[in-house]
Amino acid sequence: MGIADGKRALVIGVANDKSLAWAIAQELKAQGAELAFTYQGEILEKRVRPLAEQVGAKVIGELDVTNDAQIAATFANIGQLWGGLDILVHAVAYAEREDLRDRFLTVSRKNFLRSLEISAYSLVALARAAEPLMEKRAAGSILTLTYLGSVRAVPNYNVMGVAKAALEACVRYLALDLGRKGIRVNALSAGPARTLSSAAIRDFHTMQHVVEERSPLGRGIRHEEVGKMAATLLSDLSTGVTGQTIYVDSGFNIIGV
Repeated sequence: MGIADGKRALVIGVANDKSLAWAIAQELKAQGAELAFTYQGEILEKRVRPLAEQVGAKVIGELDVTNDAQIAATFANIGQLWGGLDILVHAVAYAEREDLRDRFLTVSRKNFLRSLEISAYSLVALARAAEPLMEKRAAGSILTLTYLGSVRAVPNYNVMGVAKAALEACVRYLALDLGRKGIRVNALSAGPARTLSSAAIRDFHTMQHVVEERSPLGRGIRHEEVGKMAATLLSDLSTGVTGQTIYVDSGFNIIGV
């Protein structure tokens, strides 16, 4: 018996086998959950389908989180497949590469708005679509991924830090809106991890090195540690936890100097 036995989970944001979303999906599967994935575009489809096969997951189809019609179609398909939904994993973020390399004040209005739409508003749109399906299961749990750059000025993280700050605020307000229906919403703030997204951040290796050098555990994080904490937050082991940002960063966030 796993902590996610009988749960049905939709995981949005798997890009490849280095994704934190993939680590979460693997742990959910190990804990007994039934999984479904989406993908964005043909390139990611070629990466996601083999991973889905590894864990016996359904591939619901293409999902661009800025496209309301695709969001509606995705959750309609989930309704037809399962009738309801227990778990939603939101691992979606975006910033233009140059905005993670130049000064923050050079970000254009267009890029700023797009980053916040994809990285923060998408959680609102997906939670709204998930609500009726979670109501059918009498409860639900939603988890998104964030980073310390939401509350501290991290060199080169720039507009993504602003987007993550907005995302964490969305978590709190969604938790307030959905709590009376038994739907919990939380964020997991992972330490620097080598992923497809992090490769766009200039001097990312420096971020990792500082955590390894200064964190209480004296090391960086492991992908599987993110997966295990995510599975716990998404399971009935944490039914009293909502609206929170939980850190999995070897304790780095507590260090003052």
